[in-house]
Amino acid sequence: MVYNKEQIVFGYLQIQKSELLVRELEAYKSVYCGLCKHMGKDYSFLTRLSLSYDCTFYAMLLMSVSRSCKGFKDGRCTFNPLKKCKFALCESDCYSKASAFSVISVFYKLKDDLADEGFFRRILTRFLLLFFSHWQKKAAKKYPDIDKYISDMTTMQAEAEADTNCSVDMAAHPTGYMLANVFALEAENDTDKRVFYEFGYHLGRWIYLVDAADDIEKDKKKNNFNPFISLKEEYTEERIVSALNQSLARAYDAYNLIDIKDFRGILDNMLLLGLPSVQNKVTGNIVGGNNE
Repeated sequence: MVYNKEQIVFGYLQIQKSELLVRELEAYKSVYCGLCKHMGKDYSFLTRLSLSYDCTFYAMLLMSVSRSCKGFKDGRCTFNPLKKCKFALCESDCYSKASAFSVISVFYKLKDDLADEGFFRRILTRFLLLFFSHWQKKAAKKYPDIDKYISDMTTMQAEAEADTNCSVDMAAHPTGYMLANVFALEAENDTDKRVFYEFGYHLGRWIYLVDAADDIEKDKKKNNFNPFISLKEEYTEERIVSALNQSLARAYDAYNLIDIKDFRGILDNMLLLGLPSVQNKVTGNIVGGNNE
């Protein structure tokens, strides 16, 4: 997924907390904490800082499809030992895949940042790369396909942004392509593969576009590439909302064809309420108002 500085910590695939049942909210927090704990176990305490809601969604989707969550365990937060929390138990490699996805994504994002950041930012980025390059190699050895698709995405993204005729669709394609192929790895047959691919593609496209919409003002000031502020066509609120709605609707259509076994209420909440809420906040900020 495309990570900006805020996204490394938070992410766009969020829940609508107020609309979840208490037990659903506790289950979501338990998956988040379980993934956090596993990242530290697989790689390093520092990699937990790269944990995002997006990777939590990925872990929860994998656990739902494979029905690998086997209950919850009481424990204490790694960052705050005085705080009690629950950890969702998983008998498959769902946490391992999500941890690898996070580490690999941050590694390639840091590499990309070297060309864009200022002098002091580059120093910090190079320092972080010393650690993440080691963790990326470890993750790529275990999940080479995930590493390949994320690596391909960064190459495709750079090529798209260098194209003077780059359109919104061209710019969003690499992220869609990456997530489509990563999700398709979970399919057991050709039919499921097409469904997972479609879901991943349009969800990835939405993530890229909502990130681009979120960064419009910043990119205008820094003269950075942004598909919504191209030289050939001025962006409008209607154009942005239309592109986001189209991706979200097609992602949801494909999602409904997936055999969701566990966490259905939470995943439904994210697709139907959480993501639209995030989108409304982003587009509301663009026009200086509130679209909710």
